[in-house]
Amino acid sequence: MKIIYRDGTVADCPKEEELHVLRHTAAHVMAQAIKRLHPQADFAYGPATENGFYYDVDLGEEKLSDEDLLAIEKEMKKIVRENLAVKPFILPRDEAIALMEERGEKYKVEHIGDLDADSIISFYQQGEYIDMCVGPHLTYTKTLKAFKITQLSGAYWKNNKENKMLTRINGVAFHNQAELDAWEKQQEEARARDHRKIGREMGLFMTDDLVGRGLPMFLPKGYVVWQELENYIKEKERALNYQHVMTPCVGTVNLYKTSGHWDHYKENMFPAMEVEGESFVLRPMNCPHHMMIYANRPHSYRQLPIRIGEIAHDFRFESSGTLKGIERGRHFCQNDAHLFVTPEQIKDEVATVCDLIFDVYKDFNITDYRCVLSLRDPADKKKYHDDDEMWNKAETALREVLTDLGIQFTEEIGEAAFYGPKLDVNVKPAVGAEYTLSTCQLDFCLPAKFELTYVDTDGAEKTPVVIHRAILGSLDRFMAYLIEETKGRFPTWLAPTQVKVLPVSEKYLDYARSVSDRLKAEGFRVVLDDRNEKVGYKIREAQQVDRVPYMLVLGAKEEEAGNINIRDRRGETSVADLEEFIQRVHTEIRERTN
Repeated sequence: MKIIYRDGTVADCPKEEELHVLRHTAAHVMAQAIKRLHPQADFAYGPATENGFYYDVDLGEEKLSDEDLLAIEKEMKKIVRENLAVKPFILPRDEAIALMEERGEKYKVEHIGDLDADSIISFYQQGEYIDMCVGPHLTYTKTLKAFKITQLSGAYWKNNKENKMLTRINGVAFHNQAELDAWEKQQEEARARDHRKIGREMGLFMTDDLVGRGLPMFLPKGYVVWQELENYIKEKERALNYQHVMTPCVGTVNLYKTSGHWDHYKENMFPAMEVEGESFVLRPMNCPHHMMIYANRPHSYRQLPIRIGEIAHDFRFESSGTLKGIERGRHFCQNDAHLFVTPEQIKDEVATVCDLIFDVYKDFNITDYRCVLSLRDPADKKKYHDDDEMWNKAETALREVLTDLGIQFTEEIGEAAFYGPKLDVNVKPAVGAEYTLSTCQLDFCLPAKFELTYVDTDGAEKTPVVIHRAILGSLDRFMAYLIEETKGRFPTWLAPTQVKVLPVSEKYLDYARSVSDRLKAEGFRVVLDDRNEKVGYKIREAQQVDRVPYMLVLGAKEEEAGNINIRDRRGETSVADLEEFIQRVHTEIRERTN
């Protein structure tokens, strides 16, 4: 595949860069198609991405529809058939500005103004279309073989919410049609697994714009799953001597100024509320509250480590374009904890946290994950607490602990919390990009800010180290992950309804009711489907919509024999004694299988 650099050099494209160049060229072809169909379009940024490409466009008052996207894709195919040569050129700064002003490209003019005075300003042209770009690009448009426009979204100019909201047009591009077909098949699987779709079908949770975007509400069935997850992780934590607390969902602005969140995290917080001369905010995280709990009384080294845990309600003002059901919302519940330790206890406590993470992953059969040591960017003094000595100490300590524990990890610059480095455990879901599920963070910063102390062996007051950790991450995101991994087919212990009792007709309702009552007495979550519907319909609904682990189909033979006909959600059937079935389900719940 030939590519052309901005100095006009033509060369073979390095294999690892082919998709990036294809997608970058596709963004230019898309922009040309947009300009042909919508002459008023003013273009901002149009990069290639990990999965495709996009262009942010100012279309004035015009709103695009799905039909418009199809028309843009059709015009792109026409441009490809025209086989336009892609030609670069370079202009002095003044001439570059003049060219963009002449073409009505005010965003490009502003972008040039943001560049250093000695920057090389290069352009690429294909037919009538000219775009400011550093390249490289394909040499001819016909080299673009397989692409698709996928969706519309919104994006602020320069990612600043104070600026105008632009229309972001997204697409994908691949080497050939076979790769595009494979991607489309993957998207079909993603849609089938989408926790928002499954959650709606199963009646797990809901959202409503009248309540507010990004503010999901758990329905009875979904709240059962949520509570089971809460009970599960609290049981694990209690076995490790965690002490659970409950703290308010708001705090004063001064609390977050003390912690540093106000300076480093304000843009992700809801606006302050003024009440009786004080400023309050919805909390974005729980660290400051737990710091104050520790500070409530004096401590000796003999009492450490102290492990404070909470299933805590938190609120963050995520941009509307990033909201995704219960995976990413503006309200969520963290499986949060803060461990107050001496420096000598760091290794053992981090090891225990890691053991807990991997023990939980084993219970949920999570095997596709990787560990990342997230470090600060030393050049970014705005994002991170400015204390080089503290950072060097914390990063070295966490790196050494992970190495000593034999945990395989990669390092990523610029991904730390503002107060300290962290271990992130990133899972790779069945579909889609990986994301962080669990985290363990080492913090020398906040304990000092809150002037926390303990009396050491020599009688002197020392500052404890704090380990922030979240095993399930947030219960909401963990539940979304499980829904998509299992397609809503939760293991028996977690399923909202564990057994559905289905009489084949009203004649056998009394027997069905007696079976249902017996199962309820054992503590199982049981639904008796006594509707006057055909049993085939009831089975399909229970199996395909409710994803119930077990259906008991009861008719004349079962009533006469005093047994049950068992049908599982895989469609396998068997006949068994009721007491035998009860013991089977108890075992599955106790051992968290199926």
